Amino acid sequence: MPTKEKTKETPRRVVAKKEPKKKTIAPKIEERAEPVQDSSPVKAGGDLSVYDGRYYYGLGRRKTAVAQVRLFTKGLEKKFLVNGVECKTYFKLPRFVHEAESPLKVMKAVGKFAVEAKVNGGGVSSQAGAVRLGIARALVEFNKEFRKRLRRQGYLTRDPRMVERKKYGLKKARKAPQWSKR
Repeated sequence: MPTKEKTKETPRRVVAKKEPKKKTIAPKIEERAEPVQDSSPVKAGGDLSVYDGRYYYGLGRRKTAVAQVRLFTKGLEKKFLVNGVECKTYFKLPRFVHEAESPLKVMKAVGKFAVEAKVNGGGVSSQAGAVRLGIARALVEFNKEFRKRLRRQGYLTRDPRMVERKKYGLKKARKAPQWSKR
C-alpha cells in the first residue's frame, strides 16, 4: 500500500480587514417627526413613553422578577397597566392585584396617577412584589414625605429571599438521592 506523506506546513489564516463603522448621529428630539398617536398605551416594543408630561420612575425587584415602573401625573387616562395590559387582567387573582396596588392605597393616590409597569422574569407572585416595590420607590421620588409612611408599612424594603442554588450530588438544593444499603 502506498503511504501518504505528512506535510508539516500549517495552513495560514487569512484575516480580512474590517472597515471602521460609520457613526450615526441620532436626531435631536426637536427634529424628530411628530409623536405617533397610537390607541394602545404601550407599544409592542415596550416603549412606555406614550403619556405626556413628567413621570416618576421606580425600579422594583423580587426573586428573579424586575419591574420598571413609571408614574405619570398627566396622562390620557389614569390607568394601571402591567406589560401593556390592565392590572386586573394581567395578575388575575385579587391578592396579586391588591399587593401591586397597595402602596397607592396607603398613600390614597389610587386615581391620581397613570401607572405603567414593564415586568420581566419570575412568576406572577414575584412580579406583583416587584411592581409593589417599584411603585413605592416612584412615590418617594414624587414626594419625599411619603417615605416615612411607606417605610413603616414595609413597602420600601426589598424582599431578599431567593431560591437556594442546587448543590452537586443532590437532587435539589437540599434533597438527597434515596439511600440504599447495598
